[in-house]
Amino acid sequence: MAMREECKNYESRSYAGGETVRKCNLDLAPEAPWRCPDNCEGYARRLADVDWAHGTLVTPPPPPEPEGQDIAALLDAAEDIVNAAGPAILAELAAEQKRKNSAFGRLRSRFSRRSD
Repeated sequence: MAMREECKNYESRSYAGGETVRKCNLDLAPEAPWRCPDNCEGYARRLADVDWAHGTLVTPPPPPEPEGQDIAALLDAAEDIVNAAGPAILAELAAEQKRKNSAFGRLRSRFSRRSD
């Protein structure tokens, strides 16, 4: 079964670079963007566009499915890597912001040579 695009919890977003993200807003589709689980407890038909005819703005098909049996485990491992990096990135950004907001940082930014 493919992702249920008619579900109110399905979301698709396309970016300028041509990449498209397909996901379940309830995080109940461990094999997104390829398929929703059978008999998903979060499935609810979207009512706003039940009889609409979609034109050319419909999202492109999902990328080819990776080889292997346990796609959900692969995607979980990738999500764990991203989640593990998050706190370090946020701490780095906070330290940079703190440095820029300090008195010395403000002076340095005013009088430093710019390479732009």
